Amino acid sequence: MEKMDFDQLEKHIIPMDNFMFKWRFTEDEYDNLPDLHLSELKPLDKGGAEFLTEFIDTCKLHSDFPFRKNFFRNNDHTRILEGNDKQISKWLYYRGLPFDKKVYLSWDGTNGMITKWKFVVKYWDSLFYGGSDDLTIFDPSLEWSLLFFHEGEIYFGTNKEYETTSDFDPDWFSQLDKNPAGNKI
Repeated sequence: MEKMDFDQLEKHIIPMDNFMFKWRFTEDEYDNLPDLHLSELKPLDKGGAEFLTEFIDTCKLHSDFPFRKNFFRNNDHTRILEGNDKQISKWLYYRGLPFDKKVYLSWDGTNGMITKWKFVVKYWDSLFYGGSDDLTIFDPSLEWSLLFFHEGEIYFGTNKEYETTSDFDPDWFSQLDKNPAGNKI
């Protein structure tokens, strides 16, 4: 059996209808995403989700909380509180990651997803449910990672020279709604 890598994950994408957490993105009671945005969320089958979990475990990313000691040079965190959804979106926006950056989401060995950073910023509150989820978001370089911890905390670690984006564009969300594939965001 061939060893899986990140390039092969595309073969493990499943339809949203087959994803255990589809209700988070497709039901009015939770969040009913526009079809154009929904198509940018690429859920993985069990094999793909297991690969992401094994990658995180092999790197020992969370062997210390929230990240392995000295794994990242720069660490930041924030708390999710009642009514601070917009502040969390801004905090994520200010991480300074390219909006079209492909990112990997790992809830557990059964649920994983591929999407772009801009959809994490816009739909973080659909991707993460406090009290029940621990969600790790990363790219294969592991120069950065984000951990949504089930107790309503978010941790960000990076090895890059960390400068947050200083020019928040309040129209960003409406631009994304009009131009979800565009890079002028």
